[in-house]
Amino acid sequence: MAIATSGVGGHATPQPRGGVVQMARDSWVVARRNLRRMTRIPEIVVFGLMQPVMFVLLFSYVMGGAIKVPGGSYREFLMPGIFAQTVAFAVEGASAGIADDMAKGLVDRFRSLPMARSAVLAGRTLADLVQSAFVLLVLAMVALLVGWRVHQGVPEALGAFLLLLLLGHAFSWIGTLIGLSLRTPEAATSAGLIWLFPLTFLSNAFVPVNTMPGWLQAIAYWNPFSATVQACRNLFGNPGAEGAHVWPMQHPVAASMLWSLLILALFSWLSVRKYRNGVG
Repeated sequence: MAIATSGVGGHATPQPRGGVVQMARDSWVVARRNLRRMTRIPEIVVFGLMQPVMFVLLFSYVMGGAIKVPGGSYREFLMPGIFAQTVAFAVEGASAGIADDMAKGLVDRFRSLPMARSAVLAGRTLADLVQSAFVLLVLAMVALLVGWRVHQGVPEALGAFLLLLLLGHAFSWIGTLIGLSLRTPEAATSAGLIWLFPLTFLSNAFVPVNTMPGWLQAIAYWNPFSATVQACRNLFGNPGAEGAHVWPMQHPVAASMLWSLLILALFSWLSVRKYRNGVG
């Protein structure tokens, strides 16, 4: 973080430096701080892995026999939904982490430093992105063990994982705004999760949408979460990839990118604006 000074009575006053390069450098400094925290407190990563692995095992072995998927196994149908749910839960980590930093006074300390205003938040979400990538890697290995397979090429599979990371990065900015808006980590954690379960279950992630009531089908098809799941099924070559006659399901890759970029642009702007105007 570069420091600029202005002399006032012989005292140096730190001034934030602007520019994209400086913002990127400051963001990386904050990201490294959060990544080091993850290595020093491995429970964060361990418990972050336990939930999606339990979802894989429970849905595969407990509910998998009761749900029939035309054209393939339920386990292959399930995994894109589990992948998407896992990255979406970056909301919880971002909201609780930001709220915890606020409660400890770290956010106020960052605000007093000569650094780009958006770097504190961008660095936090960048660290969450790295953690999500690691969790996805481990989860993919578990999925292979329970029978999930990729039936398309490597470029398509990599494209699917990039879409998942883009969705997770966008959702982490939602969590950032929640964390900036609430006073305690406990409240931020609850607020970060309470709307995620309806979002993920009112989608095509765990059951075929055509099994839902008609009015719920429309919600599920236009759910941003469903677009990413459908795109991953297409790119992985998993069952359930054939879409309904609605635009997000007919063009799921484009719909997934559009939804994620819209969410990212809106909530990053709202978060940075709230941070600059004062938080709490």
